[in-house]
Amino acid sequence: MNDKKIDFGFAQVPEAEKASKVAGVFDSVARRYDLMNDIMSGGLHRLWKRFALARVAARPGMRVLDIAGGTGDLARAMVKDVGPSGQVWLTDINLSMLKVGRDRLLDEGLVLPATVCDAEALPFEDGYFDRVTVAFGLRNMTHKGQALSEMARVLKPGGKLMVLEFSRVNKSLEPTYDWYSFNVLPWLGRKVANDEDSYRYLAESIRMHPDQETLKGMMQEAGLSRVQYFNLTAGIVAVHEGIKML
Repeated sequence: MNDKKIDFGFAQVPEAEKASKVAGVFDSVARRYDLMNDIMSGGLHRLWKRFALARVAARPGMRVLDIAGGTGDLARAMVKDVGPSGQVWLTDINLSMLKVGRDRLLDEGLVLPATVCDAEALPFEDGYFDRVTVAFGLRNMTHKGQALSEMARVLKPGGKLMVLEFSRVNKSLEPTYDWYSFNVLPWLGRKVANDEDSYRYLAESIRMHPDQETLKGMMQEAGLSRVQYFNLTAGIVAVHEGIKML
């Protein structure tokens, strides 16, 4: 029997239970997810995603896998970049989030493959994609190293992985950022999404996520080269990228 404990925010839970607990969080917040992102970040998340998409640099004819794609922000932009000769797969482990993204894209006349899948066991063949993206999803995964290895596996040689995630803020801003995260975010969650606990977990999960240098090392261990990162908004978020070499 596996009694290993793993972090769920600041709590420790049995390893086998983390995925279901994370699923419960996103089942709860799915419908208000984008609204809350706009409120919590003051709209900055849209600029962060725009920068990340510029680093992805998807081109016509490419195959792109968007992991933890949720409500479809990145997929919407990339399906236009790859054009009719390319492919963008919208995936998420959480069906509630995936339905929101799929329905929104369909409402805009964008039809693309959408499937529930676990980033730690991707149902795609080796070397299938030119680009793999994951935005604000890696920190919720149970085995981040395994997920990164899977992302590298499905990339073609020369393909790029892009990770957009909350990271370690500049030390001078830590007191203000902590106060905002543990006081304002749960309050907003209660008032806007009727779910204080989920937004407290999300704040805690950010603190438990690897810092910039640690994540860079994990990407290198997963088989990626030329790994680099870009801090945005004083390190509140970072864009990491790596290339799968021949």
